[in-house]
Amino acid sequence: MKKLITYIRDRHSQIYSIVVVLFSIAAIVYTLPKEVKFKYEIKSLKGKPWHYENLTAPFDFSIRKSEEQLIRERAEVKKEAKVYFAYNADVKNTVLNKFNTEIDGIIKREELRNDSVKRGFLKKTFNVEARKIERYEKTKKAGEELIDSVYSKGIISVSDEVSGDINDGTIWILNNNIEEERKVNSFFTLQQAYDYVKKKVEDAKGIDESILLQMLENALTYNVKYDKSTTNNFLKQSLDNISTTYGFVQKLELIVNKGEVVDANKYQVLSSLKGEFESQSRGDSSFWLILIGQIIIVSITLFILVSFLLLFRKDIYSDNTKFTFIFFLIVFVVLSTSFFLSFEIVSIYALPFCMLPVIIRTFYDTRVALFTHLVNVLILSFFSHDRYEFVLIQMIAGIVSIFSIVSTRKRSQIFLASALIFLVYSLSYIGVNLMQEGGIDGMNWLDFVWFGSSALLTLFTYPLIFIFEKLFGFLSDVSLFELCDMNSPLLRELSLKAPGTFQHSLQVVNLAEEVTYQIGGNALLVRTGALYHDIGKIDMPSFFIENQRSGINPHDELGYEESASIIISHVIKGVELAKKYKLPEQVIDFIRTHHGTTMTWYFYRSFKNSFPDEKISMEQFQYPGPIPFSKETAVLMMADSVEAASRSLKKYDEESISKLVDNIIDRQIEQGQFVNADITFRDITKARKILKKMIMNIYHVRVEYPR
Repeated sequence: MKKLITYIRDRHSQIYSIVVVLFSIAAIVYTLPKEVKFKYEIKSLKGKPWHYENLTAPFDFSIRKSEEQLIRERAEVKKEAKVYFAYNADVKNTVLNKFNTEIDGIIKREELRNDSVKRGFLKKTFNVEARKIERYEKTKKAGEELIDSVYSKGIISVSDEVSGDINDGTIWILNNNIEEERKVNSFFTLQQAYDYVKKKVEDAKGIDESILLQMLENALTYNVKYDKSTTNNFLKQSLDNISTTYGFVQKLELIVNKGEVVDANKYQVLSSLKGEFESQSRGDSSFWLILIGQIIIVSITLFILVSFLLLFRKDIYSDNTKFTFIFFLIVFVVLSTSFFLSFEIVSIYALPFCMLPVIIRTFYDTRVALFTHLVNVLILSFFSHDRYEFVLIQMIAGIVSIFSIVSTRKRSQIFLASALIFLVYSLSYIGVNLMQEGGIDGMNWLDFVWFGSSALLTLFTYPLIFIFEKLFGFLSDVSLFELCDMNSPLLRELSLKAPGTFQHSLQVVNLAEEVTYQIGGNALLVRTGALYHDIGKIDMPSFFIENQRSGINPHDELGYEESASIIISHVIKGVELAKKYKLPEQVIDFIRTHHGTTMTWYFYRSFKNSFPDEKISMEQFQYPGPIPFSKETAVLMMADSVEAASRSLKKYDEESISKLVDNIIDRQIEQGQFVNADITFRDITKARKILKKMIMNIYHVRVEYPR
């Protein structure tokens, strides 16, 4: 057990990396679609020679109709579809009963009035009432005949909903489940029925026209109405009866020869074989085989990425946070893709895959961003129906997005990148379709909308960068620019309490930034680090010579050890102050390392000269370190020391400045201050030249003219 614990302790970083990779493989494989894919990429071969070996049918299968052919047949069925109307025989009886009830009521009232007349022996009036009753009886009979006449033909209701679907004015009547073909014009419309009744009433004799017309207008209604349910059911049945196939291929039958042009017919046969192959391959055994295949491919792909980091980016491989972030992004993109594609209305081209290389480029370098994007696209191609097209388009767009984001210093760059992504997507898509289809007829123009969506979503890279900065402790150019603001509380405090130190820091900024820019490195990071490297002097500014303006030196009243302790303490106090103001660790590293493990030589030599017989502990006069561990921190150490020492020169000429710079940097090299930094002797030689030139410019050193 002890050996196991020791083994884990000594190799915890490698074990952690293995766990991250294994988890990534598991998450990605779990998410990928478990469907068998046809091994031939037939879409790109339409109208082109078949460059594979002769292909024979591996099993019997039917030739499926193309989607265009099925659409045409469905449209034809819809065009010829029967429109059904329901005939309601009860409407006539209902109308007749309503009419008789009303007319009988009128006759009954007249009969009661007639009885009253009889009892009053008013013979003249009696005769008049008797004639009214007779007239109403005739009106009733005429009405019944008209209702019977109208409904023997029928009254049809044809709404705007159905009028456009009636072919040649022919409809089908369902009456007691008996189907009858009729013409629409063989029925009355409601207005035609009214007109017919009105004309008949006007021609009739001995009836009450006004009462009859009013009653019939109130009573008449439709008895033939559109039957939407039956129409839709018969239409669905007709559509379902459309055959999706038109031919048959037997097992071992030759489908296409090598070099033979894949015309429309052969393309349809190949498409049918592809569909049948993928449908037959679904099952428990194929699921496990697909799973094993995906595990192999995903493992190889991620292993290649790990190998790249191990061989060419050891700093990322050995940093657990940076390593985790890359794999987290890959898994996050794959999971997000699976989630959004579960909504079938979303195209894979609508998803902003170019966000990943832009984010990686923000925190790392171009090569890491490009390689990570390549790995990510290869894995994402499992979600695409046309992998060749997807990989080609996404790789081109990803490369352009990386090149368009040189840095995130300007907000306009992300908008420019978004526009370029849309343009590259569109041009690549057009180019692929021209190669595959020999024209633009096969292009889906909706894809351009998806490309626009993907480009617009790329704009959300900025807020994501901010979130990832906080989650993983990274530092982007945007944050560095914010830290470089001279009105930030900490820099304002430095300028007010230690103005000499602040001016020294500004000079160091110019020196370090120029050197870093010339030898290669993060110039913005070193600029920020240079601004904050001496903030520890805020605590006791008068003990540092650049802030002494009155001629009084407080070190004159202190011992050499105590003075050295105060000078050294500005590093520790600077780190404490930086943490209090929540500065990023990358900036705090400049405060920790800008003196490395060098000595406070002035106080050390003074003590040695004053007390030659006493034993000296060098640790009392030595900065605690650590020494610089990056190119940027090494440059800051050189620039800081050179700028500070240059202020003590008695004569500013080319020789004295050159000698000063060489002595300081040589001493730092001798003390091993740069052994942990990724800086070369070539870089240091170049840094010397730049520092000499800039120091001479600061002090206006001119070349002496010959006499």
